[in-house]
Amino acid sequence: MNNYIILILGMAAVTYIPRLAPFLMLSGKELPQSLRRFLSFIPCTALGALIIPGVFSSIPQSPHAAMLGFGFAVIYSWFRGGIIVPVLGSIVVAFLFSSL
Repeated sequence: MNNYIILILGMAAVTYIPRLAPFLMLSGKELPQSLRRFLSFIPCTALGALIIPGVFSSIPQSPHAAMLGFGFAVIYSWFRGGIIVPVLGSIVVAFLFSSL
């Protein structure tokens, strides 16, 4: 059992350090405009990576529900941004329209 705890703590450290390092190295520094613009595209890219692969195969019996959920996610994220509301909203919209 102790080996599992050591393994879990080791994996936690290995994944936590690369996420913490940029915050420690860049705290208090102003990022260049081009880098800030590049980083602003990450939510859209993450949204695409999460939703697009599953849109066409998520609900085979009613593909219109999946497309409506995808449409909600695209429109909401285009105007408001973020990632949590578009993902959760697309799930709700697909669920509501899947029974039609």
